[in-house]
This record gives sequence, C-alpha cells and structure tokens, in this order.
Amino acid sequence: MELRLLRYFVAVAEERHFGRAAARLHMTQPPLSRAIRRLENDLGVVLLHRSAAGVEPTAAGTTLYAEARTLLDQADRARARVTAAATFTVGTLADGAGEAGTRLAAAFRQRHPEVSIRFREADFTDPTTGLRTGLADVALTRSPFDETGISVRVLRTDPVGLVLRTGDPLAGRESLRLSDVADRPWFQLPEGTDPLWREYWNGAAPLGERPAGPVVRTVSECLQAVLWNGSAGIAPLGHTLPDGLTWVPLTDMPPSPLVVAWMTARENPVIRSFARLAVESHR
Repeated sequence: MELRLLRYFVAVAEERHFGRAAARLHMTQPPLSRAIRRLENDLGVVLLHRSAAGVEPTAAGTTLYAEARTLLDQADRARARVTAAATFTVGTLADGAGEAGTRLAAAFRQRHPEVSIRFREADFTDPTTGLRTGLADVALTRSPFDETGISVRVLRTDPVGLVLRTGDPLAGRESLRLSDVADRPWFQLPEGTDPLWREYWNGAAPLGERPAGPVVRTVSECLQAVLWNGSAGIAPLGHTLPDGLTWVPLTDMPPSPLVVAWMTARENPVIRSFARLAVESHR
C-alpha cells in the first residue's frame, strides 16, 4: 500500500471534506478523489461515507485511519533520521529564537535528538530570514510579509507599542495613538524590503506618509535611533529595552503575529515536526 495514498486518506479523514483536504495537500480535488477511490478498490472496502456536507469514515475507515497514522509517523521518523545528517537551520529576526520559548527547544530535542540545529539571524531586509534563498529551513519571525510559496502558522499575537525615551513627554501616558507622533521622524527600512513588512513597521502607513528618520536594519539600530535621535519606533510587547527607553501601548496599531514559516515546496518531516511542536508549545 502506497504511503502517498495513506497520507491522502488521513488528510480527508481529518478534514472531513475533500476540498479542504485537497487544499491542505496543495493539490486539486479530482485527483484526490480518484486516489481515495483507488485505495478503496485496492482494499475492497468503502472507507468513507460521502454526502453534500462532507465525508465521514466508515468502520473500516476508522480502523485504517489509526493504522495509517502509526505507519506515517514511523515513516516520518525514519525519514527524519536519514535526513538528520544535514544541519537544520532556523532563521530568526533579532530575539525571535528567544521569543519562541524554552518549551519548543526542549520538545524538539526530545523528539529529534539526532538533528543538529543552527540559528541564522537575519536583518530587516528579509523578514523570511533566508527561506527563499535556502539559507534557512524554517523561520521564527513576524508577519506580515509576502507569503507566496510559503506556509505560515501563527504562534501568538503581541500588542504593539511606541518605544520612547524615558524623559519623553509622552512616556508617562498609559496608551497612545499613532496620531500622537504623526510629526516625528519615523525610522525607515532599506530599499528592497518586503513592501507588506515595510508598511506595517512604518506604522501601518505607506512609505512617504510619515517624516523620514534614519534607515535601520536591526532591532538594535532601531532602539539607538530612538535613544539618540528621538525617532518614532514601534515594537511588540516583550522586547527587552535598554536603560533610557520605555514602551507605551498603541491602541490603533494592529497586533504583531509571531509565526513559524517554511517554503511549502521544501517541506519535509523535520520541518513538519518543528512547525507542529512550535504551535503546540504556544497553546
């Protein structure tokens, strides 16, 4: 029995719908339906009750689902051991690895003790941290960015606030709005930066609609721009700030999603496992 057909069946059984399962498998519905029919013909049993609302596993389908999950998990572990000789690279932005938490590190080490991990810290020019160029296998980063060809799972969302000098007249406020700093220089991201990413960190405003401050490439450069120049800068809750700076919530700024991301076409068992553990560690 082909593992590919078992993987198709598991997707349909879990989604209870051919259309949703096809989307999850990154394929169209007709070949998926044909594959399940072929599996049923090979086994000589009906695996799914089909209706306009979706599908439900039969008794035989429920039994196959349990067996298939076990076989696929075993196959994934075997493939992971085979591919573990290569280094698995996690791309991050600033303290993204630390934000992911120790629970993820502990869970991944327990699940894949044979995998050698290294981290690659990228700058703001590439919020995907090297996924598209193959420099990273997965990314722990923040959206929004161009997700073409990339699978993304949200780990959590964090409120965003304005970073100010502690002596700033606005530093004592309980909250602020973007209009409160409309006249201040706003740090700029380098040319060629992802447009969605650039607009978000420009205070959800298109480039050129705010007074231009210095060009920055890293979190440290952003903080120094605020500390030395009084530039307007925003950051998600949780960033460690140096002495002399404080953080005030922005009530009209959309929250910042911390995500795990990977190139869909390069997905493999280790990547799937890392992403699943990352999501589970943030529940």
